[in-house]
Amino acid sequence: MGLLIEGRWHDQWYDTERHGGEFVRESAKLRDWVTADGSPGPDGQPGLPAEAGRYHLYVSLACPWAHRTLIMRRLKGLTSLIDVSVTSPLMLDQGWSYDRDEGSSGDPLNDVEFHHQLYTLTDSRYTGRVTVPALWDKREGRIVNNESAELVRMFNGAFDGLSGNRLDLYPEDLRETIDAVNADVYDHVNNGVYKAGFATEQPVYEKHVSALFQSLDRLEARLAEQRYLAGEWLTEADIRLFTTLVRFDAVYHGHFKCNLRRLEDYPNLSHYLRELYQWPGVAETVSFDHIKRHYYVSHGNINPTRIVPAGPLLDLERPHDRERLPGKGIRQRG
Repeated sequence: MGLLIEGRWHDQWYDTERHGGEFVRESAKLRDWVTADGSPGPDGQPGLPAEAGRYHLYVSLACPWAHRTLIMRRLKGLTSLIDVSVTSPLMLDQGWSYDRDEGSSGDPLNDVEFHHQLYTLTDSRYTGRVTVPALWDKREGRIVNNESAELVRMFNGAFDGLSGNRLDLYPEDLRETIDAVNADVYDHVNNGVYKAGFATEQPVYEKHVSALFQSLDRLEARLAEQRYLAGEWLTEADIRLFTTLVRFDAVYHGHFKCNLRRLEDYPNLSHYLRELYQWPGVAETVSFDHIKRHYYVSHGNINPTRIVPAGPLLDLERPHDRERLPGKGIRQRG
């Protein structure tokens, strides 16, 4: 994991010592929005119009943040409108790469070798972490947004007039509930596994692993009473949780020492995970090969032998019991 400083690449791990053993995630810096007509984003961000074929999505199949955008792209029928490049699962001394020999699709658009080169094509003096996902504007030749939560929202609505897809994973009447769930899940689960796994002081690790499992306990209780996180409708909150859950037993339980319990030990969460995995189009976005190789090989300070474990053996195609609770699928807009 590295970063750019004034446009120069540095192979530099997170400075946990500066933060008392805490992992602190840097906020995304490229925050323009794609909207249906090019009007500003919801908080006044510069807007660009949705156009077929104009945008290109750069992702890693290993990364849970990028995974969100791949699922939304699939559910919202955007595969013919927004094409994709996939990095290698290995994030080594040059960060994410487009090495086809290591499992990347390559970069047919810009023909870069390393992901950080897209950031310096955007800004030759860019300073900050180099992350996926990144949405590239072919017309302006730059990354327009690298914040996964915002890309999920853009994909939910900006391209509806082009795709004809009216599914709404952020319906207005459920937004307060979705936002509250997202806040808990982001802090304690999505980012919580990293705060535990990247901690370099024992008390810091114990604090975050405890908060993680307290949140999983709350989610387990919530899903005992309702089919999805916001009630009867599948929403973006479920997609945001899914990408952490699907990696939990495969990597976070062992690699990040999040091992108080397995996800399989939670009846409601494990059945819920299988329902979402079996949702049409979702399983196609999951690559356990990329997921396991990325975490166990890329984090040499955590796993210095870089041996990728053979297990666990996961069968997410097994039946689930979520039909026992009322569910309506995904809301149609309008």
